[in-house]
Amino acid sequence: MDLDPRRLLVLDAIARHGGLAPAARALGHTRSAVSQQLASLEREVGLPLVDRSGGRLELTATGRLLAATGDRISRELASAVEQLSSADGSVTQGPVAIGASSWVIERLAARAQRLLAQWHPQVRPRFVETGLPDGLQRLRLGGLDVLVITDDRDTAVPLPPAVRAWVLSEDEYRVVVPDGWDLPGHPAELSGRPWIGAPEQSARARAFARFAAAHGVVPSVEHVAEHPTALAALLAGQAGALIMPAYHAALLDRAKVAGLPVTGSLITRVLHRTGHAPGAPAARAAADALRQAARDHAEAVTAGAPAGRDIVVRRLHDPSGTDRQ
Repeated sequence: MDLDPRRLLVLDAIARHGGLAPAARALGHTRSAVSQQLASLEREVGLPLVDRSGGRLELTATGRLLAATGDRISRELASAVEQLSSADGSVTQGPVAIGASSWVIERLAARAQRLLAQWHPQVRPRFVETGLPDGLQRLRLGGLDVLVITDDRDTAVPLPPAVRAWVLSEDEYRVVVPDGWDLPGHPAELSGRPWIGAPEQSARARAFARFAAAHGVVPSVEHVAEHPTALAALLAGQAGALIMPAYHAALLDRAKVAGLPVTGSLITRVLHRTGHAPGAPAARAAADALRQAARDHAEAVTAGAPAGRDIVVRRLHDPSGTDRQ
């Protein structure tokens, strides 16, 4: 009997996360791909590995045995990576400074710290609240080892030297207006009206500048806010229209989402130092933990989201192309 170890890793993910859909989200695959891998493994073994008769998916005795084997393979692979790092003198240990917005820290910091404690207990993360311009400057000057930023895919900021980037999430833009306004049928109807803008150089500011230039929109007044709570409060106060990610727009209570086209998309990127510097392995480990924390957060949000607010999990490529190296 020949068993594909990659399918054992998939079975381990099913056991670890409690089902096909959460395993797919954790692995970054589609649910159908995980289901196909499971079916192929069952054909190889010649025995059922899961039992669905009780209304929920549970592993059979054979399934639990093979899942445990997949768990051992996963831990051996992690150990091999650790040994390779140690072999060239790049031990995954020491302090690592992580810059991120308050929104990211609130949702990902605790998860990432728990994962680092499991995977690399000698890595000591330190979170620093920061915005895009200041965070990039600190990363360039060595004050940060890892940086999480929201960016506009069409005008993504260039990376400093010896830095790699990965996309954690991506969302389309939407035009949102206060619930007391009539829904606009054309962008020109919003010219001369108040807008809720964003700090200069931010992703939302660049998206609005592109939208305004394309349709000749000139705000009568432009408020400036960045945190989702502040945006929701200004919308509730009828302060103006704004451009924001589609998923966040769908969660607002006192607002209307207009069906107006907005080009581009908002991406969340994690940037980390590379090369042969002593702290580079720790930076990569922290970035990996943040990537997994983002997947776990997406899974949790999806599980509790109302119908129609699902999150699609797929591989996202960074505009820099460094994630393909």
